[in-house]
Amino acid sequence: MKKLMFVKVAVLVAAIAVAQAATAAPVECKMRFDLSGWSVIYKRTSGTGVVTCNNGSTMKVKLSAHGGGLTVGRSKITGGLGKFTGVNSINDVLGGYVQADASAGALKSGTAQVLTKGTVSLALSGAGEGIDLGVSVGGLEISRVE
Repeated sequence: MKKLMFVKVAVLVAAIAVAQAATAAPVECKMRFDLSGWSVIYKRTSGTGVVTCNNGSTMKVKLSAHGGGLTVGRSKITGGLGKFTGVNSINDVLGGYVQADASAGALKSGTAQVLTKGTVSLALSGAGEGIDLGVSVGGLEISRVE
């Protein structure tokens, strides 16, 4: 009798947990960032940012991008904006994203990219200064600043 009661309680608790997870709204997170980098065939960019989510969580992050392709230039983006989708917690924004971009600019440079990491997507936009020309494929790594 006790064993049957325990099983019923366990099933009820599991059902409640699944129902709460299914009805939980996705978390909306944004990132403000600054980036600078260079490229001569190999592209290297680094910077910092702050991720804020609508559930009140905030995290300082470090950005590092690298890749290869037909590129040449140097650029700096200040006050860029990133919007994440598919996030359930602020920790979901951390990790490596796949990146492909095409850029062209002289003096005033800009970027608009969509990157993916499994079910999480990141749309980046920003304007800055520099000289950029080319097409590259690579990755963006977002890590927590400790």
